[in-house]
Amino acid sequence: MDNNTQDLIELRHLEIEDYVHLRNSMDKAYEQAGLGSWSEDDIRRLLRIFPEGQLCITLNDKVVASALSLIIRYDRFGDNHTYDQIHGNNTFDTHDPEGDVLYGIDVFVHPEYRGMRLGRRLYEGRKELCENLNLRAIMAGGRIPNYKNYAHEMTPREYIEKVQGKEIHDPTLSFQLANGFHVKKVLKNYLQGDVESREFATLLEWNNIYYQSDPKVLNMERTEVRVGLVQWQMRPFKSVEKLMEQAEYFIDAVSDYKADFVLFPEFFNAPLMSPHNHLPEAKAIRALAQFTEPVRERFQELAVAYNVNVITGSMPEVAADGRLLNVSYLCRRDGTYDSFHKIHPTPSEVEAWGMSGGDRIEAFDTDCGKIGILICYDVEFPEACRILADQDMNILFVPFLTDTQNGYMRVRHCAQARAIENECYVVIAGAVGNLPNVNNMDIQYAQSAIFTPSDFAFPTNTVKTEATPNTEMVLIADVNFDLLKELHSRGSVRNRKDRRHDLYQIKTFSPAEGTNGSASS
Repeated sequence: MDNNTQDLIELRHLEIEDYVHLRNSMDKAYEQAGLGSWSEDDIRRLLRIFPEGQLCITLNDKVVASALSLIIRYDRFGDNHTYDQIHGNNTFDTHDPEGDVLYGIDVFVHPEYRGMRLGRRLYEGRKELCENLNLRAIMAGGRIPNYKNYAHEMTPREYIEKVQGKEIHDPTLSFQLANGFHVKKVLKNYLQGDVESREFATLLEWNNIYYQSDPKVLNMERTEVRVGLVQWQMRPFKSVEKLMEQAEYFIDAVSDYKADFVLFPEFFNAPLMSPHNHLPEAKAIRALAQFTEPVRERFQELAVAYNVNVITGSMPEVAADGRLLNVSYLCRRDGTYDSFHKIHPTPSEVEAWGMSGGDRIEAFDTDCGKIGILICYDVEFPEACRILADQDMNILFVPFLTDTQNGYMRVRHCAQARAIENECYVVIAGAVGNLPNVNNMDIQYAQSAIFTPSDFAFPTNTVKTEATPNTEMVLIADVNFDLLKELHSRGSVRNRKDRRHDLYQIKTFSPAEGTNGSASS
């Protein structure tokens, strides 16, 4: 390379006119391995049946690296196959445009240009091709050329484990692992004549997180979801009907913007306690519970009427066994509903009201994927959200009620932590204003918000949007699930993937089992 000129590097599709330079690079790349090169007829045939799959990198218009591939129907071969079987003994009649896997049959870089990260460019090009063609994975049989130096002292499996642990460097396998591939198994007698690898190979796989197995015109899996939340002003209401008129106003407003979800705050219906202010606090909250079922029924009607999934904030509920619980409902726009009971009542809720905690943590299915609900204090316990994340939750909804700014900050900072450590969106909504005629609900402080994970695709402060503090208003914003998929797989850090399950795990228990009948979560 001439240091006095600007070198032009380009990743593009291979053309038959490139063969002379291609052959030179192949010969140089495989000179030490003693492996043969593709003939011009081979390349011509590949370009005829699958031109999109043949990539090259040129330096000043000269091919110095290339990646060749086929589409195969993987179940025809399974996990035990040879290199010759995959490419049909150079006929490439195994290529199937209706297949499900992009199979890499070759990658090479001219030795003089190694160190320029050209292989990484080729791998990124293959990944983009796999995603664009909606194939479920990239697979390949990978050589382990450095195994020749260790074959006398360890098995291929032991060698691979040491490469994975970075105790040994293998020029091929170490590179593939660094580019997101995982070893599915060891293949025997994969490539005849590969003396360096002792004819062993790694069966490598990279999974396409965007793969759609059964594309549909209707009811396709949503990648972008619109969320609305209500920062609710506490005010006197003379009846349930008046309360729900105000709730309908907000649901109507967010539905005009085609929102998929709307979230209300914890105990947004507390003004209905004012007629019972003469009662002890524990009896007043139980009197409020009589309105919970009719409020839920009305929310169900509004969810269907306005075509939006409603998370109803929370309300008190008296269980069949007499316990007082704090319940939130997911009222879906198809008319069905689910419920979540607050797991962790605060000390004041226990002491003043005799509130009990729920005993179930479950992610809920919706037409926009899985969501979770935790109520206020619950979000300050990281295990609860981790259990929901392990159930593939994308959005956590947190209705809350805080009276002071420091109480709010506990909820806010913990909600942001849950978004980061679980790689999900967290939506919080609270109430504002004062209720001078309702004991234990005198003052409220809130700044509702939507929080995101922390990586390049998200806001640097992890705040998607937030309300003006202590002002009644509605927030509406879009959240993108593709960004979460990308984060899970390729984020700067991967909190969900990198947990040490060999050292610790979270367990859930059914109430009847106690600690003797655990189920891993």
